[in-house]
Amino acid sequence: MNLTSPKVVRALLDRYGLRADKRFGQNFLVERSYLQKIVDTVGLQPGETVYEVGPGLGTLTRALAEAGANVVSIEMDRRLEAVYAETLAGLPVQIIWGDALAFDWASLTPQSLFAGNLPYNIATPLITKLLLSGRFRRIVALVQKEVALRMVARPRTPAYGLLSVRVQYHARARRVVDLPPGAFFPPPKVTSSVVCLEPNQRPDHPGLFRLVEAAFAQRRKTLMNALKAAGYTPERVAQALEALRLPLDVRGEALELQQFERLAERVIDNPSHPTS
Repeated sequence: MNLTSPKVVRALLDRYGLRADKRFGQNFLVERSYLQKIVDTVGLQPGETVYEVGPGLGTLTRALAEAGANVVSIEMDRRLEAVYAETLAGLPVQIIWGDALAFDWASLTPQSLFAGNLPYNIATPLITKLLLSGRFRRIVALVQKEVALRMVARPRTPAYGLLSVRVQYHARARRVVDLPPGAFFPPPKVTSSVVCLEPNQRPDHPGLFRLVEAAFAQRRKTLMNALKAAGYTPERVAQALEALRLPLDVRGEALELQQFERLAERVIDNPSHPTS
């Protein structure tokens, strides 16, 4: 079955009385060259398991399986069950029906692989969960370009924020390719991007990320005032900024990951602090 033909996809949906559901962020990738680009970026060896979220009609699922992967796909939309019986017949694919945000990613084998055309409404929390699980050696995600830019953003840019710091703390990230709306059926109203993350398996640092979240909660405020509003002791923050040779009126968006880490070392070890 040629699932890279919009005509075939439209006929498939009509046959099962289906339409793309906005609740699930469904825009089905139907451009073969981009499917192959994702498979190539995953870099799987035949026989390896690849975990997928939001398989849609199974276009990427098929491409992964045909490249030799054993695919485990997590899907919420039970309307697609009959579709998969047709589109994924005979392929080494397991469908898990459920919410990817509730899935126990930490239970997977270390050095697992992930690929997915992520629904826009879960992309950020899901990427965070995948990174926190510490179970992946490579994560390849198709997301809105806006999200991709936030993931790879550098300090002092509008896209730089909590997600940027989280991704850079846990992984090496790169934006692989942008996809036009026409690569999907139905076409979304935005450009999409493929992002590749190569996690470093660093353990989580909750205190650091509470501080980073506070720093970006009110972007127009100085870092000093943003942290004060979050309950951090102003005198301690001032001392830390001075030690790091940062001006007192610096904003959070100016700090690199390493500066946030050094700031946290000097701030969150205060026994009277709410993060302790």
